[in-house]
Amino acid sequence: MTELQKKAALDAKTPSYSFETAVVYNRDLDKIQKDDDIKLIVIGDNPGKDEQLLKNNRYLVGQAGKIGEGFFRRNAELGIDFRKNVIILNKTPVHSAKTAQLKKIQSLGGKKIQELILESQLWMAQRTAKLQQELGAELWLVGYSELKEKGIFSAYRDELKSQYIQNGNFIDDWEKVFVFQHFSMNRFTIDLASFESQLAERNVPLIQKIHELGKLHKNEIFMEI
Repeated sequence: MTELQKKAALDAKTPSYSFETAVVYNRDLDKIQKDDDIKLIVIGDNPGKDEQLLKNNRYLVGQAGKIGEGFFRRNAELGIDFRKNVIILNKTPVHSAKTAQLKKIQSLGGKKIQELILESQLWMAQRTAKLQQELGAELWLVGYSELKEKGIFSAYRDELKSQYIQNGNFIDDWEKVFVFQHFSMNRFTIDLASFESQLAERNVPLIQKIHELGKLHKNEIFMEI
């Protein structure tokens, strides 16, 4: 896997970096205690250059993670500490410098690697839906371009929705699922600001604006319109 990741990065002209963990488990999960106040589950794309370093092996610890952390810190009214009240997962634990490079890794690796990445998405979608339903927390899918029909994460999208449909509390749990732009490159914040500027009713709580935007993108991705 590491050799495939190196080749994909080289082909994309990614600046050289140390390849240390091909498949990244988020070690922050080991810190979670039974009585922790988990308010939100955030689903990123896949581990990037910072996340796969042995000193980290944690999700959203690079620039995108810092932007996400800063957003919640600046908006204290949301009552969420990004490092205490949030469980961070990914759509697959397979590393690539940029998410788009997963397609190259699949192409280079053939059927075996294609099946591995697919299976990892299905597994993550199944466990994520189960976790959200058990906790009752909101679920934010951040980064939606590859959730579209021909995207690398379309299998994750379909499996996630399927898991909710199979659940008896489908409507209640599904209402807590939202879709957003990624924190990377400040896209989440820019998208939210643009959405706010278009609202006829401006004087509404921030969380309401976030939920309305998240539902809008969810309809786009899951074709609920």
